[in-house]
Formats: sequence, C-alpha cells, structure tokens
Amino acid sequence: MKIDINRLNDGFHLEAVNETGNTVQMDGSPDIGGTGKGMRPMQLLLTALGACGTIDIISILKKQRQPLEDIKITVTGDREKDAVPAPFIAAHIHFRLFGKLDTDKVQKAVSLSVEKYCSVAKTIEKTTKITYSFEII
Repeated sequence: MKIDINRLNDGFHLEAVNETGNTVQMDGSPDIGGTGKGMRPMQLLLTALGACGTIDIISILKKQRQPLEDIKITVTGDREKDAVPAPFIAAHIHFRLFGKLDTDKVQKAVSLSVEKYCSVAKTIEKTTKITYSFEII
C-alpha cells in the first residue's frame, strides 16, 4: 500500500493520492491557519473507522442474503483534553440500516465487523474505547 501526499498551497492544504489515482484533500484547522479545503487528519481517522466497519457489514449482510437498501453512519470521537498530542480516547459508531432486515442478523454483522474484522478498529482499540450501536429503519 502506498499513498503520496502533495502540498496544494503555501499553507496546510494537502492532497493524498493512492496507487489507482483516487484522491482525498486534507487541511489544517482554521485556528492554525488552515483554509477548510479538506478534512483534518483526525477526522480522516474517524472516517476510516466508520467506512471500514460499513464495508464489513455490507459484505456480511450480503452473505446472509439480507435485503439492505441503504446504510448511513455517524462516527463521533472524544480526544484527550489539553494534551499534545491529543489522541482519541473514545469513538462511537452508529449505523442506520434501511430495509426489511432481521435484527439478529444485523446485530451479528455489526458486532463481527467492529469487534473482529475491521482493521482500523483493531489498529486503534488499544488506545481508544470503541463503542457502537445500530438501528433498522
């Protein structure tokens, strides 16, 4: 795996490019001179956590032949106060799944994803308490 990061202005606006040309823009927070043209690195970490879990859940529900119509995710994080660096100490992922889904199968998919399969969760779980919830709509 390889990511190249290029600076786009004379401040903190950056663009990451993967091996297939996909891009993500990043920027520093306005209080340090960022311009709001991209996600901040810690926001990307929460984004990766939510996306990783979601990909697993979609895959598991497909194997269970569950009719998932849509899925929406909200990820929140709490960072260590007044610390430098200020790592996440807690993160919560809430999954909203749409469709006529079996609650037990969704519970199994969500727990397997976050507790067993998600590589991002496994990477940060030693320093961050990860919790999750879900609802079927």
